[in-house]
Amino acid sequence: MTTSSSATGAAADTAFSSLTLHPATLNNLQALGYEQMTPIQVASLPLTLAGKDLIAQASTGSGKTAAFGLPLLERLNQRWFAVQGLVLCPTRELADQVATEIRRLARAQENIKVVTVYGGVPTRNQIASLENGAHIVVGTPGRVMDLMDRGALDISNIQTLVLDEADRMLDMGFYADIATVIERCPAQRQTLLFSATYPDDIAALAQRFMREPEMVKVAAQHSTAKIAQRWYEVPAKQKLDVVAQMLAHFRPTSAIAFCNTKQQCREVVAALQAQGISALALFGELEQRERDEVLVQFANGSCSVLVATDVAARGLDIANLACVINVDVTPDSEVHIHRIGRTGRGDAEGLALNLVAMDEMPHVAKIEQLQERPSEGFEVSELTPAPGGALLPPMMTIQIIGGRKEKIRAGDVMGAMCADFGYAKDQIGKISVNDFSTYVAVDRRIAAQACAKLNNGRVKGKSVRARVL
Repeated sequence: MTTSSSATGAAADTAFSSLTLHPATLNNLQALGYEQMTPIQVASLPLTLAGKDLIAQASTGSGKTAAFGLPLLERLNQRWFAVQGLVLCPTRELADQVATEIRRLARAQENIKVVTVYGGVPTRNQIASLENGAHIVVGTPGRVMDLMDRGALDISNIQTLVLDEADRMLDMGFYADIATVIERCPAQRQTLLFSATYPDDIAALAQRFMREPEMVKVAAQHSTAKIAQRWYEVPAKQKLDVVAQMLAHFRPTSAIAFCNTKQQCREVVAALQAQGISALALFGELEQRERDEVLVQFANGSCSVLVATDVAARGLDIANLACVINVDVTPDSEVHIHRIGRTGRGDAEGLALNLVAMDEMPHVAKIEQLQERPSEGFEVSELTPAPGGALLPPMMTIQIIGGRKEKIRAGDVMGAMCADFGYAKDQIGKISVNDFSTYVAVDRRIAAQACAKLNNGRVKGKSVRARVL
């Protein structure tokens, strides 16, 4: 194994134009707002574009999807309808995020088909998508294995294999599935492994399946120094009330509240909703449709608080997150760093609010040791309501029945909302299109009216059904 110089070392040319990328790809990157490479991209892209196998230590939010997506797309033969790229992810949410970003990166190339495959939804739709041909498959190991065993997924032509968040996949017990998938891939392929940590089982996986991999490591993309951490000692039975007090006092535009159990998630959401606060839960065992709708609403500004377990939130990269609330202190101090690191990204300041029951004090001590600084305590009595009335999100989400399978695009929806229905562009927020549904965020003051106009009007010349979530 060759170890590359760290991305935090000597200054490098960070312009994408310094890379051996197709001019159309460079133009697309510029159009997408990719101005300068992130540290992980600077460290890895020259290696991967040269065809090297790679082990990269990088966290969520570091720009790693482009780090493996660009070399994957560069090697692709778009005229050959065979699965040439395979990306394995630990969760359905991450698979969806990765697939969406790869589609954006692939806009410079015509007719690149990316198919997502994961559990929790019927296989028949995924099999049908694969039957129509695909260039890239993004999926979870279990469902990939299932489709391979059914003869629905052929990976004998794979040129690029990506293991994203490999450490998490191994934690979830996917080693055997991953090993089987890799063994069925062609020996002559490029393998790219991305992991936040580098435990022994990752090293064993790399030694077994990779060819003289280069190794790069980048520092976390956030600094805890930019994150104001406030600690409140609270009896366990009072935590639900205090979370609501925190939200009323600090009034964050968006917040993720972390709980250690799904039962605690349910209780926090119920308590917040009872006080008129827009909150949704994200934990394991939700149906895929429910998970999709929760994530869409939180990402587009239709929900103020996402209450989640660590497993459910793994891989989520929410832009401009104002606040993290640790309802429960995690016993794993490194997980605490990952939790709070979701706020304070880029040039923004972050806020992390921590509720500590007496039996959680030993966890706090471990966090202090890792951060090499004491925790700063504050009094719950200081959490007085700030002016502004009820904490309501600025947007609401309308679901339109019909998506990519019905050839609906975001531009079609925007055209109907503005040109046909007369709404201003600033009244329309993020538009998300999946296979069977389209979600459009609108100013909450027009949500009911806009939904009625959609039900009585047309999108792309066709009648549609819509509802406010």
